[in-house]
Amino acid sequence: MTADALPEVNFSDHGDIRYLHLGTEWVQGSMRLDEPFEIHLEYVQRMMAWLLFVDPAGVPKRHAMQLGLGAASLTKFCHRKLRMTTTAIELNPQVVAACRLWFKLPKDDTRLSVVLGDAAEVAAHAHWRGRIDALQVDLYDHEAAAPVLDSQAFYADCRRLLTEDGVMTVNLFGRTSSYERSLARIQAAFGPGCAWAFRPTREGNTIVLATREPVTFERGELARRAEVVRERWGLPAHKWLRVLRAVE
Repeated sequence: MTADALPEVNFSDHGDIRYLHLGTEWVQGSMRLDEPFEIHLEYVQRMMAWLLFVDPAGVPKRHAMQLGLGAASLTKFCHRKLRMTTTAIELNPQVVAACRLWFKLPKDDTRLSVVLGDAAEVAAHAHWRGRIDALQVDLYDHEAAAPVLDSQAFYADCRRLLTEDGVMTVNLFGRTSSYERSLARIQAAFGPGCAWAFRPTREGNTIVLATREPVTFERGELARRAEVVRERWGLPAHKWLRVLRAVE
């Protein structure tokens, strides 16, 4: 997409909630005005479910990458709350400007880097291979109809970005047939025993997790980690286990 074709970026306020829009009524992200560094939307909170798959004590030493900035909820949370090295890739410079003006996105520093670029090119480039512990993919255009990047080749590139115990989380939004097609491509790229999926939210967002290598967990261990995530970072991880299952 050329710069001339990029949609206009604006926002709307409804009470204490600020929403990001790309020239349409579709919500591309949100923020509570009195809690700008917390994650407001349920599906975006679920994008943090990779925390169940890692040792909580080592989280600040890890590297998170977001493909698609949205309203910067994930970027802000990883940088400010989790104290992680955080890199966000965003194609539209207006989105970056909007996040800095209206959504409290901090300036770049030694741990935060917001990069203007194409997510497909970044995923395919050798520079980041094997360096990302948490890859969060949320790539939709202004119509929010289906993922902009959704091929098996793209997901294979995403897998190559991950460290050995790295995890990708993807927001899949749309019709059931679109979801099943996307899930099949993720499974083909990552291999058996690597995919986990939430039930859809009320709004129709389904979050899929894919691990670099196959993993198995006792439900008791996941429950223990979920409680740590809830206590330490305020995310509703205890609820996630009711709606998160390994995909066969």
